[in-house]
Amino acid sequence: MARTSGRTNASGEAASTVGRTTRIRGRVTGDGDLLIEGNVEGDITVRGDLTVAEGGRAHGAIEASAVTLRGELDGDVRATGAVRIEAGARVRGDMQGESVSLEEGAEFVGRLDAPFDLPAELSGTQERGRRR
Repeated sequence: MARTSGRTNASGEAASTVGRTTRIRGRVTGDGDLLIEGNVEGDITVRGDLTVAEGGRAHGAIEASAVTLRGELDGDVRATGAVRIEAGARVRGDMQGESVSLEEGAEFVGRLDAPFDLPAELSGTQERGRRR
């Protein structure tokens, strides 16, 4: 069952957790942070940060402020902030965010879409672009 933990985010809202033994089927929405330790099958939209913990699984599209992936995800991510795919994560889907990082040891199949600066030697000037 999803529960509200004792921790709070920067705006003082409580963070919610989908526990290890919990399975949710259907759309999940919320205003605060969300930690997934269990299994969620359905789209997830939160105004805070979302973390799929090691051992956690999500199957569906994710929209959040920032996203950290340590477990399994099969779905696309759209974040207004950073997307982090950490070592040990298994991810299949397209990632879009202000920045996208992929650690060595993570499995990733999909596209990355984030702004980046081209080195001067490649562009002749410092330009901001998008990489796909």
